[in-house]
Amino acid sequence: MRPLAYARVSGVDEAIMAVSRQERADYLAGGTTEVDLLRLDVLRPELLVDISRLPLAAVEELPGGGLRIGALARMNDVAQAPAVLRRFPVLSQALLLGASAQVRNLATMGGNLCQRVRCGYYRDAISPCNKRDPGSGCAALTGLNRGHAVLGTSEMCIATHPSDAAVALVALDAVVHTRRRGGLTRAIPADEFFLLPGDTPELEHPLEHGELIVAIEVPATPSAATSVYQKYRDRESYEFALASVAAAIRLDKGTVAEVRLALGGVATKPWRARSAEASLLGQPATPASYAEAARAELAAAAPRPANAFKVELAKRAIVMALSELTPASR
Repeated sequence: MRPLAYARVSGVDEAIMAVSRQERADYLAGGTTEVDLLRLDVLRPELLVDISRLPLAAVEELPGGGLRIGALARMNDVAQAPAVLRRFPVLSQALLLGASAQVRNLATMGGNLCQRVRCGYYRDAISPCNKRDPGSGCAALTGLNRGHAVLGTSEMCIATHPSDAAVALVALDAVVHTRRRGGLTRAIPADEFFLLPGDTPELEHPLEHGELIVAIEVPATPSAATSVYQKYRDRESYEFALASVAAAIRLDKGTVAEVRLALGGVATKPWRARSAEASLLGQPATPASYAEAARAELAAAAPRPANAFKVELAKRAIVMALSELTPASR
């Protein structure tokens, strides 16, 4: 048995101080990841600071058509918010496909962004894993890696980022707002919030110890109303993605005037498909153009024998998502 202290706080600054002043302290919100990893002996905090009652759960419409989502807003509440359904269907779909109803009613948006990888070697608490035990090695490199990443990998880690909602938020250029000790705040673009493993896979985001996500802001985007999230997995019932696509597109006389693409299930972070986007701008909205853009994006893939199928799967997923949004192109 290891001692574990618990504290419930009523204010944001109180929460930040409680975690900041103790090295082995974590925040506890919905707990859908934290509690699992505590039970598995993967995470070993000495203090859990319960922030579930902080006033950070609102979903607010902003002037100009954007949204501000509180960090403690429940996934299900955000997925069903009228403004999200109307203006950002890709985010609603990603949330609904991301977990069971029971989990969505408990898990928070901030917690979703900070959830840890589902790599079996990370979660078994004993295998070499550079995320869990820096410098110990990566068992997935030569082990069971069918579900692992083909983009953004390094020799230190090939684990796939698990969040569906984060893929949509990266495609939408969302911004993560945080608060630190002394009342300091930061605004971190979602694409910069998730870090590539490189030589430091244990660092998954740029948050300082004690820094708290307070909100996620989604800017108004003309193409967002015409958007979709598609997820491909081994089984339909709440499985993690083998490949997924968040796509939004706006056409002008049959030509791609604006496009946003992000991939999930194939990379070590929610993967903004910027090569594919650049390839598509100004091109006709056709399956052939979509396929060429997909090839451009996956050219940098570094598959392993067990997950090489993901390269073709991701290419086809891009074509399918864009074709669904532009049915006249089929």
